Amino acid sequence: MLGLLSNTSQAWVDAVLGDFDAFLTDHAANERKASAMALQFVVRYPDRHHILEPLIGVAREELAHFHQVFKLMQARGLQFRRDEKDPYVNGLMRHINGDRERGFMDRLIMAGVIEARGCERFATLASALTEPSLRAFYEEISESESRHANLFNDLAKAYFPDDVVDQRHGFWLERDAEVIASIPPRSALH
Repeated sequence: MLGLLSNTSQAWVDAVLGDFDAFLTDHAANERKASAMALQFVVRYPDRHHILEPLIGVAREELAHFHQVFKLMQARGLQFRRDEKDPYVNGLMRHINGDRERGFMDRLIMAGVIEARGCERFATLASALTEPSLRAFYEEISESESRHANLFNDLAKAYFPDDVVDQRHGFWLERDAEVIASIPPRSALH
């Protein structure tokens, strides 16, 4: 249920393949941030019992992905660098409703859309990679992101009417298309 309104360009694939080491460093940072974001839901909304167990699981899975990318970086002799602000996530965050209830729904749906974009980008990259082990790794990561995208949407529907979530999901898909189109292709996930 990705529903994205735009596809990743060949220019993005070319940028990533042109500096794959930079992409790996950015990918590691994104996996770490995704793990932290899942835990942030648990801390911010401890009264939302339906999200706790699933999002602890997402945090663990994203942390495992971080560790896998860390190992790829080590094998290439790469070092971490300071996190950079993600123009995609920051561009989306500006649209979160300030009301606690609506903000909760927005954060869940937005997280699902971010995971959907990651799924689409990782699948696109996997199809361009020639090294079998890297291709398999990115295919696996793409499948995981797809599951996470669906989970966040399902969690939103556990708290809000389906039609309200579906309508707001459409809003977030539009924001995704706008923000991703505004970022020049670079060797980064977003």
